[in-house]
Amino acid sequence: MTLSVFDALDRQHADLAGILDSLESSRWSTPTRCEGWDVADVVLHLAQTDEFVVAGCNGTGEEAMASFIPSGESVESVDDAAELAVRRERGVPADDLLARWRAAADESRRLLRERPAEHRVPWVLGTLPPKTLATTRLSEAWIHTGDIAEAVGGSSVADDRLWHIARLAWRTLPYAFGLAGSELSGPVALRLTSPAGEKWIFGEEEGPATTVTGPALEWCLLAARRRPAELTSLRAEGADGSAVLSLARTYA
Repeated sequence: MTLSVFDALDRQHADLAGILDSLESSRWSTPTRCEGWDVADVVLHLAQTDEFVVAGCNGTGEEAMASFIPSGESVESVDDAAELAVRRERGVPADDLLARWRAAADESRRLLRERPAEHRVPWVLGTLPPKTLATTRLSEAWIHTGDIAEAVGGSSVADDRLWHIARLAWRTLPYAFGLAGSELSGPVALRLTSPAGEKWIFGEEEGPATTVTGPALEWCLLAARRRPAELTSLRAEGADGSAVLSLARTYA
């Protein structure tokens, strides 16, 4: 795997821009599989979250969070905050919204690429190293590119950029289990097949408590909550097999 996460994010944003550039204004109101959101809402969400990255890199992460959750508003989850932010700003003309997302995406990529590795960036409920934050942004951009492509008949590419997303879903399994009030019984290993047919291995070579095998694309779609385990060919064996396939996620 030679593609850096920053190059992967460049590529993902270019793919999404290619879909949006050719989209007639009337298609921006097409419903997506994100409940209650049309294409414009999804792009607005991406613009807002990329602006959050820019604010965090510029040292104004607390102010950015305050703009997501205005005084007097109460939210119980990150999803609630995202819904509130979109609801507050929806209705922007398509051309203006596309320009806003492009500017935020370009600036967020530049700042993350240039930021020293040891300088963590405010993000949601804590801080992340720039490379890790770039990985979460790649994951979200890939997920929502697929949401938009499915809605308007475009295409979402699966290539070696998925390595970063697959690894993210593996590394955050303890977090995913914690959200569900549970704990892993032991190490989890992934034995995945890349879109190009290569083997991607994450985890201990010997002795994991749980092993998941199958296509990397299906693992990423599962962790993105875009495909249930029963509609994949993924196989999970070991102490936490069914729970891993149920709880894996790539976002907060």
